[in-house]
Amino acid sequence: MTAKRYDGYRSYRYLRAGEDYRAFALAKEIGRVPEHPVDLTAEEERRWEAIVAAHPVISLHDHTAVSPADTALFIEQRREGRDVTGYAGLAASGTDVFFESFMDGTALVTSKHGWKWDDVILDLGMRLSDIAHQDLVYVATTVDDVLAAKPDGRIAFVASLEAATAIENEVDRVDVLYGFGIRCMGITYSEANALGSGLREQSDGGLTQLGRQVVRRMNALGMTIDLAHVGDRTSLDVIERSEKPVLITHAGARGLWPTRRMKPDEVLTALAAKGGVIGIEAAPHTTLTKAHPRHSVESVVDHVEYCLDLVGPDHVALGPDTLFGDHVGLHHAFADALSLGSAHAGISFEEVEYVTGMENPGESMRNALRLMVKRGLSDDVVAKVAGENVIRVLKATWAR
Repeated sequence: MTAKRYDGYRSYRYLRAGEDYRAFALAKEIGRVPEHPVDLTAEEERRWEAIVAAHPVISLHDHTAVSPADTALFIEQRREGRDVTGYAGLAASGTDVFFESFMDGTALVTSKHGWKWDDVILDLGMRLSDIAHQDLVYVATTVDDVLAAKPDGRIAFVASLEAATAIENEVDRVDVLYGFGIRCMGITYSEANALGSGLREQSDGGLTQLGRQVVRRMNALGMTIDLAHVGDRTSLDVIERSEKPVLITHAGARGLWPTRRMKPDEVLTALAAKGGVIGIEAAPHTTLTKAHPRHSVESVVDHVEYCLDLVGPDHVALGPDTLFGDHVGLHHAFADALSLGSAHAGISFEEVEYVTGMENPGESMRNALRLMVKRGLSDDVVAKVAGENVIRVLKATWAR
């Protein structure tokens, strides 16, 4: 994969740790757990190298911040509002573009009162100020920006928010977020908001009047819509109302693993019919399968293949949803703020310490694509899943 030009910069190096901000002992970006590279034959290796050399490699959803080594301190770190980007891990990834989740506000883990506008602006501005002090990562706001990452040996971030909850009932705040560089945003994050229902809700009332206004505004601005954490009825309403293709940036197929965190065939086929794309995720204990019940790159690619068979090769991508640190430990640290508990209600599964082969953003895209080659998927299909499908949607949804 393309080597990245990295000079060793670490987040907030221009400030004084312990004086200007509170520093935490952080998890290792590389080597926190044993790596599990997917072995290929010489011919498979040649094919894989040719594919990733000629086509963009795009993660449709990741959290590239580094969590504390002690996950019990995660909430304290979040309250500080100063996330540390894992530049060293990113440089080793070979991935060209990350749809980077800018968290949506510290209120996610510090209060029970939803995501607040001020928190979103704080999270976004703090990360962007750090990114402005280094050369490896830059924020992409046009398709040309996205495509420039590979030949330039750099990494493009597509600034994303998991939900529009923080806009409250102010549609013009969508414009403000666009002005700050946000180019992809979810409608809800698992729980209902003023726009529609999330996947945790027992009943889904569909897209609200405000939600319809926001869909229209996002289309007009050129901001891509994400349905990853949106309820099924609301998702179908968004797909119908949107004049442009939409994304499911990180999910999987309910036909393989029957939880609400996964998407039913009805939603996936409607998404594809509108030209959209689903990114298959790898956050711990999500994309499991009966064939591979211990979460690993094998089970993740099972979901890739299921979706390829269901909707065709033009509508599938990868959205690993990984981070640098103990992801399972973080899920335990703020389980009540996530959708996993309710989504897995009544379904037993074996907990793993980490997702083998897809533990962090440094290895997840590489191993998933290598396994696709190993399983015999064609070069054309692998290239589309690697990034070509995402580029097509961005060309259709972003402002020109």
